[in-house]
Amino acid sequence: MNQSLTVFVTGATGNQGGAVARALIENHHQVVALTRNKASVAANALAKLGAEIVEGSLDSPERLINTLKGVDTLFLMGSPMETSIEKETAQGIAMAKAAKAANVGHLVYSSVANADKNTGIPHFESKYTVEQTIRSLDIPFTICAPVAFMENVVAPWSIDAFKDRKIVQALSNEIKLKQLSLKNLGEFVADIIEKRSNVFGQRFDIAGDEVTGNEMSDILTNATRQTISYESFPTSELRKFDDDMATMFEWLANVGYDVDMHKLHDRFNNIHWQNYTQWAESADWSVLDRQ
Repeated sequence: MNQSLTVFVTGATGNQGGAVARALIENHHQVVALTRNKASVAANALAKLGAEIVEGSLDSPERLINTLKGVDTLFLMGSPMETSIEKETAQGIAMAKAAKAANVGHLVYSSVANADKNTGIPHFESKYTVEQTIRSLDIPFTICAPVAFMENVVAPWSIDAFKDRKIVQALSNEIKLKQLSLKNLGEFVADIIEKRSNVFGQRFDIAGDEVTGNEMSDILTNATRQTISYESFPTSELRKFDDDMATMFEWLANVGYDVDMHKLHDRFNNIHWQNYTQWAESADWSVLDRQ
């Protein structure tokens, strides 16, 4: 890729957007990073890498239209965990319409794998609603749809258990779960952005590897040099406080992500796809030393 592009990255100070921003900067593109707080540690880190930091919110996309007019591509993502499913959907639709108003040349939307398969999972269905709106706008777009992230073992909802040397999920230890590293997500999105017109109108479900709970336990035990156990619990217990996630784990147990990884990896063979072992061995596990 010889042409340097200017890319507006939402969620830039979070996990997904941060991975995309770093991959783009490594590939010598100009990143315009959206953040609610320009003074945050994550925003300062991106600024040091060369990103332009823009303070703003997906709640007010009309205020971002002038900035969007100056970019080649918009990377759009949202998370119901930071707001709600309904608000995430509204933000995604409004931001897509802002991209249309600004005549952005390429909208890359981060959805979730198999959201187009009528899963019945609330936060899958909501992302698919945003996808459908994007398709209706007559704007050049590409949908990137990752599976679960390998980093979920140290996510806010998992970190306390992991510090106790446990992986705790509402999923049997013998069921294979397709997963993707954030590094690979960033690399893939950067590649999609560079391919531009070659991937307009296309949707990609993305996965790097699939492992069982037992395999996760063994791999992380070796990588961290600590004994990491895997504990499963019934979805009925999860449903008592999170119906959405309980529905997702039931779907993962009975249906599961449908991603042709061989076809994907062959087509995008310039991506250094990480399996679970490679990811675990490259990760920073100092979190286990902090209480």
